[in-house]
Amino acid sequence: MSAEADWVSRFADEVIAEAERRAPGKPIVCASGLSPSGPIHLGNLREVMTPHLVADEIRRRGHEVVHIISWDDYDRFRKVPVGIDSSWSEHIGKPLTSVPAPPGSAYPNWAEHFKAPMIAALAEMGVEFHGIDQTAQYTSGAYREQILFAMRERERIDAILDRYRTKDKPAAPKKPQQKLDEADAAAAEAAAEGSGAAEEDDGTAAAGYFPYKPYCSVCERDLTTVTAYDDETTELSYTCACGHAETVLLSEHNRGKLVWKVDWPMRWAYEGVVFEPSGVDHSSPGSSFVVGGQIVKEIFGGEQPIGPMYAFVGISGMAKMSSSKGGVPTPADALEIMEAPLLRWLYARRKPNQSFKIAFDQEIQRLYDEWDALERKISDGSALPADVAAYSRATGTAAGPLPVTPRPLPYRTLASIVDITTGHSEQTLRILRDLDPEHPITSLDETRPRLDRAERWITTQVPAEQRTRVRDEPDAPLLASLGDTERESLRLLLDGLDEHWSLDGLTTLVYGVPKVQAGLAPDTKPTPELKVAQREFFALLYRLLVGRDTGPRLPTLLLAVGADRVRKLLGG
Repeated sequence: MSAEADWVSRFADEVIAEAERRAPGKPIVCASGLSPSGPIHLGNLREVMTPHLVADEIRRRGHEVVHIISWDDYDRFRKVPVGIDSSWSEHIGKPLTSVPAPPGSAYPNWAEHFKAPMIAALAEMGVEFHGIDQTAQYTSGAYREQILFAMRERERIDAILDRYRTKDKPAAPKKPQQKLDEADAAAAEAAAEGSGAAEEDDGTAAAGYFPYKPYCSVCERDLTTVTAYDDETTELSYTCACGHAETVLLSEHNRGKLVWKVDWPMRWAYEGVVFEPSGVDHSSPGSSFVVGGQIVKEIFGGEQPIGPMYAFVGISGMAKMSSSKGGVPTPADALEIMEAPLLRWLYARRKPNQSFKIAFDQEIQRLYDEWDALERKISDGSALPADVAAYSRATGTAAGPLPVTPRPLPYRTLASIVDITTGHSEQTLRILRDLDPEHPITSLDETRPRLDRAERWITTQVPAEQRTRVRDEPDAPLLASLGDTERESLRLLLDGLDEHWSLDGLTTLVYGVPKVQAGLAPDTKPTPELKVAQREFFALLYRLLVGRDTGPRLPTLLLAVGADRVRKLLGG
């Protein structure tokens, strides 16, 4: 396969070569960072899927590789999201692991509440990773040497940061406390976009520059200002906005963290990260990724990871998400309406710098059609190499294939059926059996999990006014008003029902009735005039069956309604 055809292979080549240069013989480290400051959404998933796909390709080639996910759960709580009681504002400034979980949650704190659904979604998607909790790392003293070293080198770090400050900060520095308060809202936006706290203050204080920020031992918040530090004794003095002031030994102190622009490069060196992507928000001069590249090299003696800037992931047609979700769809939300391989495919088939949308609206049906068509092309050998590669990465990992639906019927067909049957199992099975009488489906399990995803989509994403409601009684006035041609078309349809009672048969029948009426063979290619006649015939059927001009595909609708009820509603 051409490396040009497949972005994952190209990155894997680069990462293997780079790892061999940096640390020959050691496991190759790929990394992601996620902040559980709120729902971890489908944009954040790109932060994980990009290194996952590359790490998985490296693993397939027989190399030892680890994919780290750093949970930035020791970041500050920045803002109370919509839908959460305003009393949570008292926790602003505390580590995310010290903030109570939202009301009704089963989890011990805010961070665990938002991590849990992401961990479950990644398991369903076959993403193998090694999670690192930054709260545990900092509070256990794992980074003690790095923190003491950064404090000793604070003047050099300050000088590096100063190269960029004029580009991204007002010339006149504000008092630290004012700056923190004003940053709350803006930084929440940055935190929601992915790892770390890209917009937090960089450690500048009236007494000088300090890259370490303690959490107050009384109020637990980071509304603190370092006032003095002694390199020899490691005595660190700070004051807090709550009124508390104290001196601690930094060689023993475990309730604080390096500021983000120092924390990130420190971890690159500590973990030996070779590959880590970053969001487009990190590409500007003065951003944490750009500055981090200087700090990791000049201060920590490490190297910046290689990796692409990844583009935006949009959503098409989000129906009303509950306010508790913050209106931001998560991987768990997507996995309710689509199978894991399809969701993986969306990230695998686009280069990281290409933006794309994930469909929650009718577009999901077209997406599934495209996926099924790709499967057929792969089966008959006509798929392009890049498409084969993306499909292979979507449907399995180095550990093996992901679960699949045994009989993957078209998503739009399944959605139409559960729309009409409102999920009634026996009715659903009856219709599914009739789709292909020569190879009947004998159990709903043959169509799962796709059937369940289609049902969930219908019930959660399709507005009530767009749902299909089959008429209970015939539309007597409409039937009475029909002319001879329309009556004839209905008679031709009803006469052919028994003989054509399958999805393919009914497709031939409904498209063929206007052709027969025009004196043509049922397999005649449609002319523009025939297409007009077909549209008029279809609209008539929809009005008689569901009281609207449009609806699900007619062959599926007829199967779902059932022959007896079709006869009754069409005046037969």
